Amino acid sequence: MALNKKIAVPLTILVLAIVVAGWLYRSGKLSKVSGWFKSDGTAKQELSAKPVYTCPMHPFIIKDKPGVCPICGMELIKKLNDVQTSSAITQTPEQKQQAAMIGHVALSPAQRVMANVATAEARREDLNREINAVGIVQYDQSRQAKVTAWIAGRIDKLHVSAVGDYVGRDRPVAEVYSPELLASQQEYLLAVKSRDQLKNSPIPSISQNGEGLVESAKQRLMLFGVKESQIAELEKAGKPNIRLPIYTPLSGVVIEKMVQQGQYVNTGDVLFNIADLSRVWVEIEVYENEFPNIRIGQRVEIQSQSFPGKPFSGRIAFIYPFLDPKTRTVKARVEMANPGMKLKPDMFVRALIKVALGKAIVVPVTAVIDTGKRQVAWVETAPGMFEPRDVQLGQRTDDRVQVLSGLKSGDKVAVSGAYLIDSESQLKGGGGHENMPGMKMDEQKTGQKPAVPPAKKDTLKMDDMK
Repeated sequence: MALNKKIAVPLTILVLAIVVAGWLYRSGKLSKVSGWFKSDGTAKQELSAKPVYTCPMHPFIIKDKPGVCPICGMELIKKLNDVQTSSAITQTPEQKQQAAMIGHVALSPAQRVMANVATAEARREDLNREINAVGIVQYDQSRQAKVTAWIAGRIDKLHVSAVGDYVGRDRPVAEVYSPELLASQQEYLLAVKSRDQLKNSPIPSISQNGEGLVESAKQRLMLFGVKESQIAELEKAGKPNIRLPIYTPLSGVVIEKMVQQGQYVNTGDVLFNIADLSRVWVEIEVYENEFPNIRIGQRVEIQSQSFPGKPFSGRIAFIYPFLDPKTRTVKARVEMANPGMKLKPDMFVRALIKVALGKAIVVPVTAVIDTGKRQVAWVETAPGMFEPRDVQLGQRTDDRVQVLSGLKSGDKVAVSGAYLIDSESQLKGGGGHENMPGMKMDEQKTGQKPAVPPAKKDTLKMDDMK
């Protein structure tokens, strides 16, 4: 009896199973259920081949027909499936446009506020660049001179007592006694006397000879540094000067004094160094990446710590044709006036050069993400929709940068929160600065896209969310 029960129970269950299977087969439901368990996955491919639509702002919303997002109200866009993305060659223009849309990032107003995303327009405007440099005040070499002894002798009197004294061209700086110079003066006086005696001679050769002697003696005195005015005074006085005054070739400040009173000097010895400080040079150092923007005649503003808030002005007069290999800088010479001799030689100063770069498309520096290989800007193509753009940059100022290509005037670029948008794009597998457009990180490794779940229907429900 117990054996019959063990046999009867399984038989009963088997009969019931056959009856249920027959009912499902006749109603057609068995083929729909079994289709999900085919080993070749044809049922999944058939369902995934159907077009599905998703919200660019809420990608977890998936529907099988076009419409609007039940959350934000944006129009749904077509989502690519495995069959459509298996080969880039077989993609239609619509599919390629959809693939490009995958790189876009959509943000709701609340997400923009939380991510602190702000935008600014790319504008075409005048771009000015400021070049900052350091420099050292130098003597104007065209306004320096040396006072030398034109003849050997003894310094009987010095009119300059110390370095720093101001001297003028009309005042002597020293007086020298020279026996040779005294003899030359006497020769000149004799020549003048002979000329006066011979000029009334009826013989032309004799009268002309007297004039030649005077000119010869005069030239000898001038070679000793005697001025014509001094020679005229000598001729008027009729007697030689024991001490000859020495004058400086220009007015300025004594920067070096090499003689003392009573000292004997030889011909050519330097007595003083004179410099005119009414104008000075400032040699500025410009880095090699900035010196192409400077040119001769450019205005330069000079600032000194000794006179804060009182800038000086000059212009570039010369750009040196070589580069310093240690500092990697190029020197430029700025010539400028020095009123009141406020700027002292060897003083450190700061230089500011403003360079006009002309009209260009300009965006804030924070609008561009530099990955090392690319420069990317996120452009707002529609309210809340951002797409990446590769840009080529030009000159850069303190807070703005010139865009050579990739943007046009009027484009709105993200200037705040761009890195968060870029990160969101990478998380979505979009066109971030590292990922390929439309491909996720795991897809870049395998080269294949994962299967898309079947589309859901009806209004906003939990079934609509992936």
